[in-house]
Amino acid sequence: MLKAKTVPADFAPRIRTYTAEPTGVRFHADRKSFVRGIMGPIGSGKSVMCVQEIVNLAANQRPSRDGVRRTRWAIIRNTYPELLSTTIKTWVEWIPESVCPIVYGAPITGRFQRAMADGTYMDCEVLFLALDRPKDVKKMLSLEITGAWINEASELDRKIVDTTTSRVGRYPPKMDGGPTWSGVIMDTNPPDSDHWWYRFAEEECPKGWHFFRQPGALIELDGAYIPNAAAENVEHQPLGMEYWLRQASGKPVDWVRVMLMGEYGAVMDGKPIYAGDWNDARHVVDVKLLERHAVFVGWDWGLTPAAIIAQVSPHGGLCVMDEVIGDNIGVKQFAEGHVIPLLRSKYRDCSVTHIGDPAGRQRAQTDERSVFEVLASIGIHCQPAPSNSAVARWEAVRHFLASMRDGVPAFALSPRCKALRKGFNGGYRFRRMQVSGTARFADVADKNSYSHPHDALQYICLHLRGMAAKPTVTGLSPVAPAAWA
Repeated sequence: MLKAKTVPADFAPRIRTYTAEPTGVRFHADRKSFVRGIMGPIGSGKSVMCVQEIVNLAANQRPSRDGVRRTRWAIIRNTYPELLSTTIKTWVEWIPESVCPIVYGAPITGRFQRAMADGTYMDCEVLFLALDRPKDVKKMLSLEITGAWINEASELDRKIVDTTTSRVGRYPPKMDGGPTWSGVIMDTNPPDSDHWWYRFAEEECPKGWHFFRQPGALIELDGAYIPNAAAENVEHQPLGMEYWLRQASGKPVDWVRVMLMGEYGAVMDGKPIYAGDWNDARHVVDVKLLERHAVFVGWDWGLTPAAIIAQVSPHGGLCVMDEVIGDNIGVKQFAEGHVIPLLRSKYRDCSVTHIGDPAGRQRAQTDERSVFEVLASIGIHCQPAPSNSAVARWEAVRHFLASMRDGVPAFALSPRCKALRKGFNGGYRFRRMQVSGTARFADVADKNSYSHPHDALQYICLHLRGMAAKPTVTGLSPVAPAAWA
């Protein structure tokens, strides 16, 4: 269990650099996106930003011919208890009922009206809706609204989000000038890596959608949680940073990682293998190919083979560039149809070293050839990793995850490596054992879709760690092996 502690005096240079402009400022400034989402840890002010944005947009709606700035908004939460206890409560804290009376009917409604300095009049209607099941989409089908705020969006089905986007932009009517801005704003705590939010924000990035990510309130350093100097909304918390620090005490690592550090979590029944070592915000980087530098390819065999392609940066860090994953395919077909074409097209000017599972030296009963011999027959000369010990492999990866090189993390994962990333975010895990009492976990990794690419990555890390111990290494310019020690 990690503990919370105060910031060491020398910590500032190690903090990940975020934009100097707070996330909320950029969120409010974006009026071009059709859908805006903001994700961050608890207590970071996400809901308040959305309340303020509705008021800002309502005040900036162009007035109709009678001088009234009309807008209508749906404010959506997954259940009525949550709608009442959190969403409406937040709204009323910032827009008191004295200026926006709430009528608790079906649906719950509010109306915020006020005279503007230019002589116009703002008329902002709000409809508070609970839509916790896909069938509740029917509640949206007759709405004509300007925009919508989906509070804690990760708790709602994607179908509800899709339907909501189809109902905005319908008010005010064209005869009254139409909406100046229409769209959807959303906020959420970090969901798991199989969630639609993750897919849209990190993988698909739909046109017209913009996802903002706040820095975590805490970060992990030397086995302890400490404040993140880039944390937002600290000045508005009555307890300041203590609000997050005291919540970290006694909590599971995965809860702290999601709720306080603002990292993606994963739906799982087990324990993440790299819990406490992996940081999605810090380790996922848009890595660039180093032309004519050495490339390392890690291989894992079986009918779901995986190949991981990586380079070593000039400062000695490991940059994981690409992943190739097969499904129900033999290693020869996998190599010829998927791995070799990628190497020839993207890495043709790089020297390549292949490292694989040592178990590949065993001969198959069919043609008495080992996997290494099969690969050699098509021009891939693969060498076995130094060890197949699971502990040694995990520690080799942890070495890079925990190290710093010239002030930056020694491990960088390209966003293209989706399976590896989801594995780091909890999919690659120790299986929970079915025993009563205190939670217990197996000491081997759960074999799933994330274990194969992670095994392949481990062989690369083991190889590089082994090379660091050798006095000389050839073909690895410009990085000296001492850089990995």
